[in-house]
Amino acid sequence: MPITVHAVRSVPKAATASLALVTSEAVSFGVDGFDAAVLEAVGFEGKADQVHLQPAEGGFTGLVGLGPAAEVTEATVRRAGAVLARSCSRHARAAAGLPVDVSVPAAEARRALAEGVILGGYRYTAFKSSAGEDGGDSSRRLDRVDVVGSASAGAKDAVARGAAVAAGVCVARDLANEPGGSLTAPAFAEKTEAVAREAGLESKVWTTEDIEAASLGGLLGVNRGSTHPPRFVELTYEPEGTPTATLAYVGKGITFDAGGLSIKTAQGMMAMKMDMCGAAAIIGAMSVLPAVGAPVRVKAYLPMTDNMLGGDATRPGDVLTIRNGKTIEVLNTDAEGRLILADALSLACEDEPDAIIDLATLTGACMVALGPSIAGLMGNDEPFVDQVRAAADRAGERVWHLPLPADYVKQFESSVADIKNIGGPHGGALTAGLILKEFVDDDIPWVHLDIAGPARAESDDGEITKGGTGFGVRTLVELALGYTRPTPG
Repeated sequence: MPITVHAVRSVPKAATASLALVTSEAVSFGVDGFDAAVLEAVGFEGKADQVHLQPAEGGFTGLVGLGPAAEVTEATVRRAGAVLARSCSRHARAAAGLPVDVSVPAAEARRALAEGVILGGYRYTAFKSSAGEDGGDSSRRLDRVDVVGSASAGAKDAVARGAAVAAGVCVARDLANEPGGSLTAPAFAEKTEAVAREAGLESKVWTTEDIEAASLGGLLGVNRGSTHPPRFVELTYEPEGTPTATLAYVGKGITFDAGGLSIKTAQGMMAMKMDMCGAAAIIGAMSVLPAVGAPVRVKAYLPMTDNMLGGDATRPGDVLTIRNGKTIEVLNTDAEGRLILADALSLACEDEPDAIIDLATLTGACMVALGPSIAGLMGNDEPFVDQVRAAADRAGERVWHLPLPADYVKQFESSVADIKNIGGPHGGALTAGLILKEFVDDDIPWVHLDIAGPARAESDDGEITKGGTGFGVRTLVELALGYTRPTPG
């Protein structure tokens, strides 16, 4: 279970660890309860990520640095919350004090701190022999953090919102971290239904027969090499009152990607249980929407399968017919994500939403271009691109706008089908985005986020923990909270 976070007026007696977030200026002026000479001797200057701990009655007290006050943002506070959680990991209950000399509003600081504490304290322990009976990590004792300063309704609401968003990220991380051998498509669908029930979302799971009846040729083609049947899951969030708009969230749900007959290398397969992080992020985000009261209606479209090498696996050169009637010549079976997304995007367009966003661990080329921590952002509508980018900025998730050059379309022209499923040797992230664009109606604003890099981390860093990161959850929640329809004319 995630750490719980509460807003309180003063440090509770039950807290055996009490830490304050401080700026470098606060340290230079002196911090009550801490000897300036001692801080100087240990080199604590209040720099970002610095921690100083000292014994106190029944436990310890300490400081977490934020850096210069003028540079403190919500992201700084979120990161400090993660540092605090790790520093207090051996204590069941800790207290956290917020800085007073920064320009970040108190509500935003409390929300960011709650997010950071929960995300920094996250651990995936389902397969650890040291886990407790409830699946919890017996080596982690921190269960509760109290944010000190106010117990007002506003303070409690801010902390609760941060905790809700972080819990959604944890949902996505749990799904991403589960091995592909146990998280098959049917199991993935069952877990998604369970999340939906708990959150109060509508859900619908399509079986193989339903998928065949719906003519989802891309999903069926990718699934041909698998011993596990595919699934297609729809989730729907309905706000209270009249929705201000309808958004479609489309996520790639490849539960394990061996590459099909175009098999990956052993090294290339090691992290391929996480090829479903796009779908996982959407499930996590959808679970948050009722708690934060998003004013828009959101429907999720989640195709699920693995990509294996069975006796009847799709062969290079085969042609698949997608839901919207377009045909794709499959020349590389390891370019499978675009095939299942093609079906899902076609279905989303049929429901005529105000806008569509898809998330996918789609291309290694995007990681070559942007590295491991930044998602590629592409789209067919600049105002919607701007809204998604603004939502990501508010959420503290990094994205970079990439082009969709019209002249690159000729790279995936096919002599036997409407298009090929791969482009040329260069610009793979862009041609993949352009292939997806073939399955989106021109009059529907659409954005594609290639999250191949930031969906997974090699080590802990701030609120990011090793393994699945849950990247995209916070952006999708912010988008649902702040989306506005374009003004006519």
